[in-house]
Order: sequence, then C-alpha cells, then structure tokens
Amino acid sequence: MDKNVVTFEYVLYSPVTLFGVIFNTVALWVFCLKLDKWTETRVYMISLVLADYTLLLTLPFIMYFHYHEWPIDTFCFVVFGINCMNMPMSMGVIMLIAIDRYIAIKHPLKAKVIRSPRKAAVFCLFVGLCCLVYTITRIRSFKTKEGYVCFYSHFGQNVPHALIKPIVFFFIPLVILLFCSIQVIRCLRKKHNAGPHEEKLTQKAIWVVSVNLATFIICFLPFHLSFLLSYVLKAVRGSDCELQNVMHITSCIANLNCCLDAVCYYMVTKEFQEAAALLPPFNAMQSRSNLTQDLQLQSKAPEMAPLQS
Repeated sequence: MDKNVVTFEYVLYSPVTLFGVIFNTVALWVFCLKLDKWTETRVYMISLVLADYTLLLTLPFIMYFHYHEWPIDTFCFVVFGINCMNMPMSMGVIMLIAIDRYIAIKHPLKAKVIRSPRKAAVFCLFVGLCCLVYTITRIRSFKTKEGYVCFYSHFGQNVPHALIKPIVFFFIPLVILLFCSIQVIRCLRKKHNAGPHEEKLTQKAIWVVSVNLATFIICFLPFHLSFLLSYVLKAVRGSDCELQNVMHITSCIANLNCCLDAVCYYMVTKEFQEAAALLPPFNAMQSRSNLTQDLQLQSKAPEMAPLQS
C-alpha cells in the first residue's frame, strides 16, 4: 500500500471522525430526546444516525491499523465486521427514506395506510438483519494469511461474496433512489405555487432531494465500481494490484458519507416536509397526516433551527 494513500486516509479521517461524532451526537440527541411524537421520518433518521455513528467509531481503528501495519487478528475482524455492516445499512436506510418520501408525495391519499412509525421500524430492522447476515457470512469466509495488514485486500472472496455487496446493497438501492428522487422532483416542479413563500419552499425541497441523491452517488459509486473492476481483474488475470490504492481512496470517500449525512438530517426533516405539506392532497388532510405531525413537532423544537444549513 502506498504510504501517500495511508497519509491521505489519516488526513481525511481525522476531521471526518471529529465533526462526524459531533454532528451525529447532536442529531441523536435531537431525534431521541427533543421530539415528542414518533413519526416515520424520526424512525428513519435515528436508524441512519446509528448506522453512521457506529461506522464513524471504526475510523480511528482503521487509521491505526494502516499506519502501524497492524496484522490480521480477532480485533481486526471485529472492527472490519462493524465497518462492513454499517456502510450497507446506511445505504439501505437512505433508500427507505427515498421510498417513504416518494409515497408521501406521489400517493398522499394512501400514505396514511402505507406509512407508519411501526412499519418504518420493521423495514429498518429487516435491512439491519440482512446486513448482519451478510457480514457474518463474509467474516466466516475470510482466509487469513501471515504477514498481511488489517483491512488490506487480504480477504479471500468467492463469487457470491464478491457480487452480493455491490449489486444488492448498492446498485439496487441506487436504482430505487434514482427513480424515487426523479419522480418526486417532477411532482414538485409541476406543483402550482400560490405565492413566493410556497415557491421558495418547493425549490428548497427540490434542492434537498437533489443534494441527497448527489451525495449518495459521489460517495458510494466510485468505491463500488472499483470493487467490481477489482473482481474482474482478479477473475481474468488473477491479480488486481494496480487497483488497490484506487480502492483504498474510494473507500475513504465512501466513509465520508457518514459525516455528510448529518448535514442533510435537518433539511430532510423540516424543509422537505414544509414543501410537501403545501401539495393540494395534504391541504385537505392536515389534521390527519403524519407529515403534518412532523411539521408540528419541528415547530416545537426550535433547537433544531440553528443546525440547518
């Protein structure tokens, strides 16, 4: 592994860990303690914060492993397992948020039946169990060898393990996220605004959806493309040495998402819902809609306002 790449990891992960822990701690405090009612959005946000938080806690150990050429051992496997599980968990929850957003905007009359905090918790639990099963199967398939460095490309992977993660945990969520985001943006652009205030809220909502989609693609796409290319080179030539540094850099960029998500938490929970509540179907359902309940909760939690970008 190129020493410059290890230095890049150290320089990037240090501020990401510091600010990520601060942002996610504040987010966890707000979502768990400062809101009164449980809503779908609150359940998804807490799940995303927990996934990002646990992933952040592995970054200092990864830096130490690489900087000091830590050998493979049980502790390495534990940290690797936590890191391996929570990246796809984060992507899965982001996908669930996009689906929930799509249902609320495109099918508002059915949203009351389809959406509920209990169902949101079940969906998050299902995604978490899938990630846990995948992580356990990966750890059990490890082929340890003496002289290799922890978290370096020393783990033996068969065909299923090499393809499951990028296809099931990234490309499928990416397709769903693209579809839901495009549909929501189209719906919001077609909405007839009554005044400048509504127009401003609609534009904010479109911007939030676009930023979330762009963040997902920028952070995760390079890593999974390099992951697939690495597998192809191994299958064709038996070696992917020239890609190791590239994969390491793209992995660092992917882990950057656990800090960037915190910037989007508050936009998603307030500005998007304000604009969605202005859609005609929601105007007739304000007394019953969970989305409107979220707005009422946000108005009772002024502490969140300064945190929004």
